[in-house]
Amino acid sequence: MRQTISFITLGVSDLVRSRAFYAALGWQESSASQPEIAFFNAGTVVFGLFQRDALAVDANVSAAGSGFPGFTLAHNVASEADADRLLAEAVAAGARLVQPAGKVFWGGYRGYFADPDGFLWEVCWNPFFPLDENGNVGLPE
Repeated sequence: MRQTISFITLGVSDLVRSRAFYAALGWQESSASQPEIAFFNAGTVVFGLFQRDALAVDANVSAAGSGFPGFTLAHNVASEADADRLLAEAVAAGARLVQPAGKVFWGGYRGYFADPDGFLWEVCWNPFFPLDENGNVGLPE
């Protein structure tokens, strides 16, 4: 299998609210969006929002679930100040601050917010994986 992720789609409880939240963070919806799904260009990945119940039906699984889903989304930034700024923007847009930004044992700086559906976003400055000229994370080979 080719090592790639093409789409990340979140099953949200209120698509209108989620669209407004991400728009308040400055995300621009693609013209490919439709009333029942929102698409955003997220670098080399497409980020989507879809009604939770409809996404569960599409995948043929139960929509029931609670607690920590076992994953986080992450947004790497160029500096500690950028992490603080982005966390503040998210809170101003309606996010819940889960963990304020701070230095971590491995040498980086990060904090967490939860979007309106509780999906966890890590905002991180990682000096070991610097951003390239396009803002993409560089991993060592």
